[in-house]
Amino acid sequence: MDGDRDRDRAAAAVLPARTVRPAPLPLPVPPRRATRGARPDPYLLAAAFFALYTALSVTRYRRMLTMSWDLGIFEQAVRGYAHLHAPVADLKGPGFNVLGDHFSPITALIAPFYRIFPGPVTLLVAQAVLFAVSVIPVTRAAAGSLGRARGLAIGVAYGLSWGVQRAVDFDFHEIAFAMPLLAFCLEAVLRRRWTAALWWAVPLVLVKEDLGASVACVGAVVWLRARGDERAPERTGAYAAGLAAFGVAASAWEIRWIIPAFHGPGYDALGHINGDGSLTGHIPADTAIRTLLWVLLPTSGLLALRSPLLLVALPTIGWRFVSHYPENWGTLWHYSAVLMPVAFLAGVDAAARSRTGRRRWLRAYASRLPAALAGAALALTVSLPLASLSHAGTYRVDAGTRAAERLLDRIPDGATVEANVGPISRLARRTTVYWVGGAQDVNPDYLALENRSGWLRDPVGYARQLHPGADFALLGNSGGYVVLRRE
Repeated sequence: MDGDRDRDRAAAAVLPARTVRPAPLPLPVPPRRATRGARPDPYLLAAAFFALYTALSVTRYRRMLTMSWDLGIFEQAVRGYAHLHAPVADLKGPGFNVLGDHFSPITALIAPFYRIFPGPVTLLVAQAVLFAVSVIPVTRAAAGSLGRARGLAIGVAYGLSWGVQRAVDFDFHEIAFAMPLLAFCLEAVLRRRWTAALWWAVPLVLVKEDLGASVACVGAVVWLRARGDERAPERTGAYAAGLAAFGVAASAWEIRWIIPAFHGPGYDALGHINGDGSLTGHIPADTAIRTLLWVLLPTSGLLALRSPLLLVALPTIGWRFVSHYPENWGTLWHYSAVLMPVAFLAGVDAAARSRTGRRRWLRAYASRLPAALAGAALALTVSLPLASLSHAGTYRVDAGTRAAERLLDRIPDGATVEANVGPISRLARRTTVYWVGGAQDVNPDYLALENRSGWLRDPVGYARQLHPGADFALLGNSGGYVVLRRE
């Protein structure tokens, strides 16, 4: 009996250990949901940068500091779309369709807003919105891969990056539409949302003709990364290959057929070549290296070189370095903007993988890099356009500018005007503006010329040179601007 009780007690002691099961461990969160949540950080950061970008652009416009004729060209095109007409930019030549210069029909999306709020400020605000929206996926992807604090640091570094600031400062350009598309596309790659990544890339072919090559590279990146994902849809690889083929075909079609059709006779796809077939420009090796370092160091600390996402930047870097324009080789203007979301997200991708690597120094470097990038961006901003917002003079319109505006207001609505850079943004909304010396056979009603440097000594004589068969009289000379009226 005592032996039976001992066996029963032993069984009772063992039984709970055999029947009690541990609580199930939580399943890993799928990558596509890792960054999804209610955190407002990316949106608040984007709102802050929208305010900064808008302030920078609008204050420059108010002080008549337009840099080039691009703002006027795009306004003329959007004005055409807004009135359901062809996107004619007379600044490029009387009746010239801008689709014969660059294939950028996506700018028509601004037309409904321009119809309600006509004027160049609408384009500047739209650009600020697009740049600011691109901050959201960059910040969100970084937070999902590196943590909330590091994600915010990356978002700050991206929003303040020199490429973005230079583009915002350079009036308006169609590449503003590429920024959120590229950022959302590569965020989807990092979250392994392969279908979304492919779809975000497709509209890039409507931004500019060269971006089809970038679309093809997105297809290549998705194909490479999806192969190692067991949860990827079965035909992801085939769709990625199809996207790559689509991107190449779209660029070829736009460059070879669409643009020449709108341009008309005399179109040259290469644009500027010598009689011996060589490009008229040559990029110095030190300039190329310096530009590449500017693209890679402040954005990723060179870690982007460890990520296949950087493939998406190669077409833009490539065409810049074979361009005949020296401006394309450096770090000014808007040419580097589309490289910023690619370089930053490639850096995020590489940092996330490096933090789990075997090399201790690389883990430490990747962990501290976001804070370093944010600090570098803040330090560099002292010498970049956004620094001007800290000066009181940025918000003041001086007496000379007001006098120039009053003079330009004397030109009636609907008139034809031949102008240089300064007056264009004040006249494109309500007149037909031609580039000075580019009106061809048109004798404009007015000539409006910025003359702050005093280059124009004899306005009437200059008008006679431009249009020998017409007589012009001086209408006014104020604030460094000259206006002549055809008699």
